[in-house]
This record gives sequence, structure tokens and C-alpha cells, in this order.
Amino acid sequence: MDEFEFDGDVNWEAHFAGFGEDWDVIERVLPDGWQDAARRTGALRRTRGFKDAETLLRVLLIHLVDGCSLRETAVRADAGGLIKVSDVALLGRLRGSGEWFRWMVEQMSARLSTTGHDVLPGKRVRLVDASVVCEPGATGSTWRVHYMLDLSTLACEQLLVTLPEEGETLTRFTVQANDVVMADRGLAHRRGIRHVVNHQGDVIVRMNMVSVPLEDDRAHAVELLPKLRKLKMGQAQDWPAWIRDGQGTIAVRVCAIKKSAEQTRKSQAKLREAASKKSRNLQPDTLEAAGYIVVLTTLQNVPASQILEMYRHRWQIELAFKRLKSLLHLGHLKKTDPVGAKAWLQGKLFVATLIETLIAVGERFSPWGYFQSKEQRQTQSLA
Repeated sequence: MDEFEFDGDVNWEAHFAGFGEDWDVIERVLPDGWQDAARRTGALRRTRGFKDAETLLRVLLIHLVDGCSLRETAVRADAGGLIKVSDVALLGRLRGSGEWFRWMVEQMSARLSTTGHDVLPGKRVRLVDASVVCEPGATGSTWRVHYMLDLSTLACEQLLVTLPEEGETLTRFTVQANDVVMADRGLAHRRGIRHVVNHQGDVIVRMNMVSVPLEDDRAHAVELLPKLRKLKMGQAQDWPAWIRDGQGTIAVRVCAIKKSAEQTRKSQAKLREAASKKSRNLQPDTLEAAGYIVVLTTLQNVPASQILEMYRHRWQIELAFKRLKSLLHLGHLKKTDPVGAKAWLQGKLFVATLIETLIAVGERFSPWGYFQSKEQRQTQSLA
């Protein structure tokens, strides 16, 4: 990445809207070849109106970052001297930019990725999640966006928009052989796990002790807490178990590790707060279970420590997902247009990845043009 000057007083709203004088900061963190990719992927196949990829991206960022409607985006683009364009034409440009956004996210994420592409050689790790999107305005509707991402690139593989009352389930997604589907406990259900297994995939899901009852090899119910109580700090342990459904049994492993005392207190405090808001009583077993991370997987030949480490990688990118989910609440989802909806979400992923990249670049930036060595800093602090 080239060296460049960074103004510490950047007007970020104007910066992202495309009107700021610091556009070059964003441009320099974009992947090599991003302008050519706009033409190659079809985002800039027709140059009528938009003279280049930079103008197109700056206008689309108004829509994606500020949550403006397409009509308002067109007005702001005109007022900023970028381009005169109709909201209908902008929708067409957005629909055609999904693959361009996907390509840029993949290239930028490769520089940020801590997981790498070979977490499990021969496997494709897919992260499934969902978020409720509230449209702006007093009459705005609420929708649930279900999406599947490639963990190593954060590229959006699948997307589905439903009513909010339609629950989260792995059965909504297409699964291929050698896929490893990773999800939080809200998606840990027998029917969804069966769906993945029937399509020759595997799962790594946070354990939901209510919706996924387990049996031992004698078809007796598995009591996890007595096993968990024997764990020592830092010790990863696993136990074989089986899930029984109408199609038979599924062999699984329960992988667990004990939390620190501080982390346990935080988890229990969250449970108490949530129960208080809903006027519910917490069971003692529920509070005790909060002292452990328990993950269920169908992978049989991967050490428990590696399974838990993979799930930890999901937590490592949780900050990016929180940013993504906050960005999802800003904007107008093209719910009646699957192509537009997927392009919209891919654009949101691009914005989240762009923010992560700018943060990473900021950590390597020095306003005086060079970094002092650790020895220099220590010497000066003692002077």
C-alpha cells in the first residue's frame, strides 16, 4: 500500500458522501484494479451518464452509507456536482454493481483476514446470520434479512428477505458437499442440522441446550453440566453425542471450554438484564451454563481446540458484523427485487469492509511521516 497523508480532522460524513476533499484516502485503500473491475463485472458496462467508476462509487456510497433514498441520493449527487441522474437510473446502477462490490470486498478482506483460506483444507466455511431491517419513515416496514457469507472473504453467497416473524433456520440456505456452516445458537435446531448433513455438509453451531436435546450411545439423555463442571481453565474438551429426529440419528461432538471468572460475570449479568426486561425468572442451571462456551459440531476428525478456535474466529469478526448490522438499519432495502436486495447487502458489506480497512490503515499511519522504534520511545520516555 502506498504512503499517503492523512488529515486527522476528516469530515467523515462528507468524506463518505463523496463531497469531501479527502476522497484520495478512500481511493488509496481500494484494491488494485477496482476501476477496471467496474467494467469487467458489468457495473460500468454503459458509460452514459457516469463518466467513470469513481463517480459511480461516490454516488452509491451516498445511498449506502447515509441511508438516503435513491431519489434523495440523486438530489445530493446533483447538488455536489457529481452527476445529474434519476432515481430509476440509480436503481439500475445499484442492481448492476453487486458483483463489483463482491469483488472489492473479497480483495480487501484478503488483506484483513485473520482466518486465511485454509482453515479446514478441502472445506468451505460459510457463516450464516440474520438481521432485522427497519425501513425509514413512519410507515416503514420491518423485514428479516437472512444471509450466508464466505468466512474467509466476507463475500455474500446467499441472501433471502422474509417477514420478521419468519424465524431463522439453516433450511433456508443451499448447502453443498464439503460446506461447513457456522452459526450462532439461534440457528441450532435439529431440522436445520439435518438439512446440512443431508447435503453432505457439516455444522459448527453454538450449543442450544433446549432446541437440540442430545443422547448418548445408549439413547439416554446427555446431562452436560456435570461434564462441564470438571473442566479446568483453558482446557478444551469434547464428548460424543447423538441427535435423534424423524430420520434417525446424527453423530455429533460437543466441544467446550471454561470461561474466565470475569467473562462469566459479564455473561451472567447480561442474562439477568435480559430476564429482567422480559419479567422472567432465570433458572440456576442457565446461569451456571453461562460460565462455558459450548459448541456442537458434526466434524469428527478435528480436535476440540481447533473447533473452538474456529468459533473464536467468528467472534474476531463480530465487530465487523455489528458494524454491518448497524449499517443494515440505514437504508432502503429493495425487498421486492432480489437482485437489488443482494446488491444492496453486498454494498453494505463493502462499506463495513472499507471501515475496517481504514481503521487498519489508521493504526499504521504517522502524521509526521515516520514511526519511532520501540527503543526510541523507551529512551525518550526515560529522558
